[in-house]
Parts: sequence; structure tokens; C-alpha cells
Amino acid sequence: MSTIPKATRSTLIPCLRYRDAPAAIDWLCEVFGFERELVVANDDGSIAHAQLAFGNGMIMLSSIFDTEFGRLMKQPEELGGANTQSCYLIVEDADRVHARAVAAGAHIVLDIKDQEYGGRDFTCRDPEGHLWTFGTYDPW
Repeated sequence: MSTIPKATRSTLIPCLRYRDAPAAIDWLCEVFGFERELVVANDDGSIAHAQLAFGNGMIMLSSIFDTEFGRLMKQPEELGGANTQSCYLIVEDADRVHARAVAAGAHIVLDIKDQEYGGRDFTCRDPEGHLWTFGTYDPW
């Protein structure tokens, strides 16, 4: 018998760190359509914790801090632009999201195309180099 909760909206929540977390939150919401669920700012303007919803999913993010957990993570710029993980977001209209990303200056690394396995997607970088793939393929 599984101990994984089924009544919750999402049991997998990616966590990211940003040098300019307030700007990242604005960009992710304006360009990709995330919605602010909770944003906890510190007195200096940095972000202690933020929760951004996307459909039934969510990401959590914060500013970069020199903490025990923070030292376990690296930013893409520290890895020569490489990412060790990325997010795939299911959307109804990948072309519409692609157009918004291009208009916002996102670096498109894999242009929009139909995939052999089904769906249509593209991959881009946000302003701090994190990879995001948006597509219509729904594995569920």
C-alpha cells in the first residue's frame, strides 16, 4: 500500500534558487503564467520562500543563501550554463507560450516542434539560465 498522498494537488515540487528572486518571480508569472501562492520577503528585499502555482503543479523558490542546503545547489552560470535538472510543464497551446517567451527575450535552446512520441514542445532558459520545457504532451 502506497504512503504517497493522493488528495494533494502535486506530490513533486521542484525547488529553485535565484540571484534576483523578486525579478524571477515577476518574470515567471508574466511570461510563463505562474501564479503567486505565497511570497515571503526578507527585510532586505530578498525572498526567503516563494510558492508559484502552475495548473495543478507548483515550484518553490528563494533567493540564494549561504546555508547548509544552499551550498548543495549551484546556479547554471556556475556550471558553464549546464543544468542538472529541468522542468517540463504541460500546456494546452505550446505555440502561445513560445510566442510569449520569445517576446520576453527568453533564450530558446530547442525550438518548438512536434515530437515523435506525441505533443508539441520547446525548451528555453529563463533570465538566470534555468531550463524550462513547455509542451502539450501529457504522460498521464
